[in-house]
Amino acid sequence: MAIRGATAVEIAESVRDLITAGELAPADPLPPVRALAADLGVNRNTVAAAYRQLVVAGVAETHGRGGTVVAGTPQLAREGAGFGGGLTDLASGNPDPLLLPDVLAAAGRGGYRPQLYGAPAVDPGLLEWATAHFAEDLPDRPFRVLVTNGAADATERLLTAHLTRGDAVAVEDPCFLASIGTLRLNGYRTAPVAVDHAGMRPQALRAALESGARAVVCTPRAHNPTGASLTAGRAAELRAVLAAHPGVLVVEDDHFSAVSAVPYHRVTPTGTATWGLVRSVSKFLGPDLRLALVAADRETARRLETRLSAGTMWVSLLLQHTVRELLRDPDVRALHDRARRAYAARSALLVGELAAHGIGVPAAHRPDGLNVWVDLAQRARPVVEALARRGWAVRPGDLFAAGPADRQALRITTATLTGALARRFAADLAAVLDRPHAV
Repeated sequence: MAIRGATAVEIAESVRDLITAGELAPADPLPPVRALAADLGVNRNTVAAAYRQLVVAGVAETHGRGGTVVAGTPQLAREGAGFGGGLTDLASGNPDPLLLPDVLAAAGRGGYRPQLYGAPAVDPGLLEWATAHFAEDLPDRPFRVLVTNGAADATERLLTAHLTRGDAVAVEDPCFLASIGTLRLNGYRTAPVAVDHAGMRPQALRAALESGARAVVCTPRAHNPTGASLTAGRAAELRAVLAAHPGVLVVEDDHFSAVSAVPYHRVTPTGTATWGLVRSVSKFLGPDLRLALVAADRETARRLETRLSAGTMWVSLLLQHTVRELLRDPDVRALHDRARRAYAARSALLVGELAAHGIGVPAAHRPDGLNVWVDLAQRARPVVEALARRGWAVRPGDLFAAGPADRQALRITTATLTGALARRFAADLAAVLDRPHAV
C-alpha cells in the first residue's frame, strides 16, 4: 500500500488521497501501526497520531483489536419505510392522516407575503406564540426561541454547537432512529442508557455520565420506540443525577407535546449551563412540515442563531407562517384534543388485547404516543417474519438498539389501529409465539 509521509499530517493526507483515487475503499483495513511505522521509518506514535486524525475526521474507524479501517457511509434505518406485499402497516411510526389538519388551507390565511433576504429569521407571530407556551414549562428561567428544520435537525445542531467528533452522548436504549443516525453520521460515541416504563433509569444515566458523556438526549414523554413517559418522580431522580454534572449539554426532545396524554416533567436541572427543549410539529401538524421550535439558554441560542440567520440557513418563512396559523386555530386545538384521546385509546386497546392472550406489557406501563413495545422471550426477527406471512408489518426491537445489548422485542405502531385489527393481530402474535416451530 503506497501510504507515504514523515509526519502525522502527511500520512493522514496520503491515506485520504488513496481513498479519493479509489485505491482504498470502505471497510478496507489500514496497515497495523507498528508495520506502517517500520515501512515509513517513523515513530509508532506518528502513525498512531495520523490514524487518530483520520478517525476524528470521520475518514477511518477503529475496531479495537480489529485494527483501523476505512469508514464508509453508514446505512441507517429510518421511519416510514415502505412495506409492500399488501401487509397491514403497524410498522411505519406515522401519525393518523385523519388526525392532521388542513395545511394548505392554513397557508392561505393570515396574509402571507413573500419574504426576502434579511427578513427576521423567525416569524414574529410564531415567536410570540412559542415564547408564551415555553414559558409555562420554563418558569423563572431565561431562554430564547429559535426555529429549526424538525427535531432531528434541532438535535444535530444543538450537539454540533457544543461537541466535537468522538465525544460521547448519552441516549435512551432502545433509541429513536433519527437520534441513532445523528450520532453515527457526526462521529459521536454512543453511551446507551437503559429505559423502563418511566423512562431513563437513573443509575444507567449516572454510569453514562461518569464514563465521560458530554451530552444527554432524553425524550420526556411518548418515547419512540417504547411509549414510555417520565413520571414526576423519575424526572426528579434524573435531575438529581444531572445536577452533579452541570457542564453536560441536556437536550429534551418533546416531540409529542401537543397530543401527549401525560404532562411534561422537566429533566434539566436549573444549574445546567447548556440545554435545549425541542418541540417538533411533525406528529400533530404533519411530518412534511419540517419544523421544530427550540427553547435554549442564551449562549446555545446564540450559537444556533449564527447558522440559522436569514440569508444563510433559515427555516422557510412560508412554513413558519403556516405553522403559526395552525397553532393559533381553535379548530386545530380541538383536533389535537381528539388526537390525544384517540392515540391513548388505540395503544390501550392493543395492550388489552395482548393481555387477553397472556402477552404482557408491564402493568405500570401505559404507553403514550404512536407505538407499543412488546418484549419477547425469543428472537424477534423470526417473529417479525412469521407475522409478515400472516399479513402484518411490525419492526424488530434490535433496529432501535443504541448499544450492543439489544432487547428482543417488537415495536408496533398503533396510530390507526381499530378494535378488529387489534383483536386479529393479538391472536396472530399469540399463535406465532405459541408455536415456535411455525416461526
